[in-house]
Order: sequence, then structure tokens, then C-alpha cells
Amino acid sequence: MGKVLAFANQKGGIGKTTSAVNIAAAIAARGKKVLAIDCDPQGNLTSSFGINKKSLRTTTYELLLGSAKPADAVTATPFKNVSVIPSNISLAGAEVELVAFDDRATRLKKITDELKPSYDYIILDSPPSLGILTIDALTAADGVIIPMQCEYFALEGISQMMLSIRRIKELYNRDLQITGILLTMFNPRLNLTYDVLRELKKAYADKILSETIPRSVRLSEAPSHGMPICYYDKNGKGAEAYERAAKEIMKRI
Repeated sequence: MGKVLAFANQKGGIGKTTSAVNIAAAIAARGKKVLAIDCDPQGNLTSSFGINKKSLRTTTYELLLGSAKPADAVTATPFKNVSVIPSNISLAGAEVELVAFDDRATRLKKITDELKPSYDYIILDSPPSLGILTIDALTAADGVIIPMQCEYFALEGISQMMLSIRRIKELYNRDLQITGILLTMFNPRLNLTYDVLRELKKAYADKILSETIPRSVRLSEAPSHGMPICYYDKNGKGAEAYERAAKEIMKRI
């Protein structure tokens, strides 16, 4: 039975989707069968795997609204052991339309429960918000990865994220665990990096992954080529960091 791992943070621009894509690809490269589900209307995970968002017929939107079956939305990729349920801007309408459903918080869980027997890991990329799509992802997940930068505003954001996770556990998913906090765009030359890390360790020392993801031009370039970093620049420092992070995450979950 597969494990479901959500990547979530209400703050944008912190490498959340980049991490979801590259952790999924790194786990798959280790011989595990992985399904990545794009739960973000921006569809960045979808395009990061080289899938054309304009040509999609069945997406996460149709699944959540119940007009398609999960198997109909699974899209193959050219990357080893990775499949994707894609997303595009139509998913933005789900935030409003799902309000009419009594089971709106558990609709994604029903989809992942159906798919779990076919995959070792299911990776969920949620939007940079704490709306219904993120609630759905956290309700469906066994564990959550919180990517964050070493910035002071990120400290405020992670406190809110922790409160939201606690609330999800109380209302919808008592088994949800924080698999880890993944530090992204890590710059060891800045004093600010270590100031924030010190504060973070005071509250969440046991949650912080030991592996950090460095700033990297190659990591920024890879999505425009529709490739995870382990295929675009397999010997680069970004690929190596995500490989080590994936190994640590697999041990934790």
C-alpha cells in the first residue's frame, strides 16, 4: 500500500513545487513507483514533468468534481517510474465549486485511497495557500513536507502552517504526521541563514531534515525544459541534494 506525501506551505516562491517534483523523481529513480498529483491551479508540477497543460482532457479538477475516474487522469511521463495526474487553471474553479459538497475535505482522499495499491508513493503538490485544495491534500496525506527558506517571514509562515496542520488533524486526519521541514534555497554564506535556522531549531528541531537544498541556477532552469533536476543536471549539486533528501524522507515516512 502506497504512502501519500503532501508538500505544503502557504507562502509562495519557496521551492515547494520544485521540491515536490524533484523528490518524486529521486524516489522513483531509486526503483519505487511514484504518482505525482498536481493540486495547484498554476499547474507548475505538470509542466515541470514536460506535460503540455493546454492539451489536457482529464485533470485533478475533473476528479475532484466527480466527472472522471482516477485511472482516466493518470498521465505517463518519459521519466523512470513516474506518472502524473496533471492540473491546469480549471482547478481554480474547484475552490468555489467544492463548497457545495459536504465531503469537500475528503474528496482527494477517496481518490488517493483508490490509487494507493498501484503505487509505492503518491506525492501531492498543494497551492501556496491554506484553502480547500490544501486542506484536501493534507486530509489525504500520511505525511507532510514543509519546504521553507531561511528568512524571517518564513518563520511566521511556518507557525501558521503548524496551526493549520493541527486543525486538520483534529477535524479530518488524526494520523497526519509532519515528515519534515525541508530548507530550500539555502545560502551558507549569509548570517541570516543561520539566525533563522537557530530560531527554527528552538521550536522544531526534530522536524528539520538534515539535508538542505542549495540555491542553484540549474534547479531554476530545469522546469523550463520539462525535466526534474536528476535528468537535467544529474551530477549537479541540486540533484545530489534532492537525492539525499529523498533518501532521508523515505526513511522518515
